Amino acid sequence: MEFLRGVVGLIGIGCAYMAGRSAAALRKGWQKKSRLYGWIIRTLACIIAMVIRHPVDNAAIAVLVLAAAACGLGYWNTSRQEPPEDLTHTIFPEEP
Repeated sequence: MEFLRGVVGLIGIGCAYMAGRSAAALRKGWQKKSRLYGWIIRTLACIIAMVIRHPVDNAAIAVLVLAAAACGLGYWNTSRQEPPEDLTHTIFPEEP
C-alpha cells in the first residue's frame, strides 16, 4: 500500500505541474478555464487520496511541498515560453 501511496503522490506532483502550465496558458489566452479546473481537481484528488487513510507524515508533507514547487515551475516555464516562429514565408516563398 505504501508503494501505491507513493505512486499516487508522484501522479499528484505531475498534475500540479500541469495545473501550473494551464494557469499560465489561461493567463495568456491559450486555453479555457475548464482545462485548468480539471488539472486542479486531479491534483487535489491525488493529494487527498494520499492522506485519507494515513495520518499526515513526512511523505505527505514532501508531496505537498514538491507539488507546490512543481506548480510554480510549470507556471514559470509556460510564462517564459516564446510564441512559435512564423515560417510561412520560408516554406512558401512569394512568387515574383
